Amino acid sequence: MKTILLFVMLLFGSSCVQATVRGKEVTYTVGDTILKGYIAYDDAIEGRRPGVLVVHEWWGHDDHARKRAMMLAELGYIALALDMYGEGKQAHHPDEAAKFSSEVAKNLPLAKARFESAMKLLRQQKNVDAENIAALGYCFGGSVVLQMARLGEDLKGVASFHGGLATETPAQPGKVRARIISFTGTDDPMIPAGQVAAFKEEMDKAGVKYKVVTFAGVKHSFTNPAADEYGRKFNLPLAYDAAADKVSWEEAKGFLTDVFKMSSY
Repeated sequence: MKTILLFVMLLFGSSCVQATVRGKEVTYTVGDTILKGYIAYDDAIEGRRPGVLVVHEWWGHDDHARKRAMMLAELGYIALALDMYGEGKQAHHPDEAAKFSSEVAKNLPLAKARFESAMKLLRQQKNVDAENIAALGYCFGGSVVLQMARLGEDLKGVASFHGGLATETPAQPGKVRARIISFTGTDDPMIPAGQVAAFKEEMDKAGVKYKVVTFAGVKHSFTNPAADEYGRKFNLPLAYDAAADKVSWEEAKGFLTDVFKMSSY
């Protein structure tokens, strides 16, 4: 009897050890450009579940984006940290980051094609509920996901973390499908108060269901622990803020639960 009990304990113990959040690199294409993403998931969860796209900062597809994908997987989602620049390239200087990001931001058809290619890949994953997709974006990525919502992409929700709110193609009534939440800091010169006010006016005119959260005294890139180093190295108004990071993540968790109308995973 003791032998049988020990065997059962070992069997279930082994299963618990093996069941974990996993990540894997993936490639996909748009035209002749190879894009390199990262999918995170919990292999202990069976059945279909919502998928979430993660769009990187202007530095490119890096550990920050992948970490967020893993955090989403821990919540029960299947997350894809996508690549908007191609070849998974990363910037190592602000001038390079500005070049990479502007090449995409100024070419809306290209940005749309790369975003949609990633969304198609995520929907094709066997355990993804293709009808329940959301997107999170950081800095440059925050601007991207907001723009995709403005274009009417089939997303349940969009969350922008310290992403620019200005646009040359504002949301139109009846076109935006996604609910929107935006997080910015009051001490972020890249997203001044006037831009926040204009965004609210835009959303109101378009009849979008949205929420704007601002953090007093918080600078740009507040979710990225590497922001302090970047700020010092390049004399940029960047700073990690642990409190704002935590609060915005908790808000985003509740937001995703609400848009997917699920309480547990």
